[in-house]
Amino acid sequence: MKKLSTLYRVVLLLLIAGFISGIPTAAADSLDVDKIIKDVDEMYRSKSSYSEMEMEIVTPNWSRTLKMDAWSKGMDKTFIRILSPKKEEGVGTLRIDNEMWNYLPKTNKVVKIPPSMMMSSWMGSDFTNDDLVKEFSLFEDYTYEHIYTDSLTDSLIFIESIPREDLPVVWGSIVIVVQVDDYIPIREEYYDEENELMRILYFSDVKDFDGRRIPSVMKMVPLDDEGHETLIRYLDLKFNIDIDKSIFSLRNLRDYK
Repeated sequence: MKKLSTLYRVVLLLLIAGFISGIPTAAADSLDVDKIIKDVDEMYRSKSSYSEMEMEIVTPNWSRTLKMDAWSKGMDKTFIRILSPKKEEGVGTLRIDNEMWNYLPKTNKVVKIPPSMMMSSWMGSDFTNDDLVKEFSLFEDYTYEHIYTDSLTDSLIFIESIPREDLPVVWGSIVIVVQVDDYIPIREEYYDEENELMRILYFSDVKDFDGRRIPSVMKMVPLDDEGHETLIRYLDLKFNIDIDKSIFSLRNLRDYK
């Protein structure tokens, strides 16, 4: 009778353990991965947006901070204007659909950025042109799936995104890590075509902006440049606002006083 009681307890524990271990799998099966990726894609944008932010570029030998304003309309239009320091004041970046231009006030020239330069550094930072103006969309230009990793925990969701073969990007894949309770991202891991981790984008300091809870700080850390990192801090963000269409024009790009 004692052996039977012991066996019963063992079976009961195994059943409970099986039930508990099955919870994450069931939850994973019900994940709306499309929604997660779309929310990450549009986290700082929405139908339209205006933001005030600062970018701190850090290297082993120097650092500098840029203050700037930015406007966006959907995923197709972006305008950024640097306000300080004096050396970069007035520099502007405009993206409309698949075209991008930079304005350099010192030479009073507008330079068109070719597609091959979209993955180049923006203003000497660790962010690329594409990172800032979002020419490529995770939701539209990548395939993605929920994955399991050695570091998987009950509080995190890992989603791997693979770019389309015709996209001029250097990444073999991007792994997006979000919190399971609110889908707020905590990091993005960028891998090359050899599956080597090249850089990590960290998200932190979640705040409420215009009724939306999002990370107010992004930190890009390249793993092949020791001591280098770039932080973007959002100071203010407004969503779904009316934006004059003249904002997204070459004339406005040049017109800085």
